[in-house]
Amino acid sequence: MKLMRVLTVVLLLAFSGAMLGCGGGGADVKQMTTTTTLGQELQDLDDAYKKGLLSEEEYKESREKLMKKYDD
Repeated sequence: MKLMRVLTVVLLLAFSGAMLGCGGGGADVKQMTTTTTLGQELQDLDDAYKKGLLSEEEYKESREKLMKKYDD
């Protein structure tokens, strides 16, 4: 009975150690960047407005923000 407890503890410790060793691995994480043009963003905004996804006020506000974004 005592031997079973010892074996159980040893197995749990070994399993825990193995699980800890799996993390981190030094994997390269690369960020994806997307490039869109002002024209494409304005076209997407216009499409959303025409489909009724944006109100006229939201459309105008978003359009102004885009224009300012690309003006800088």
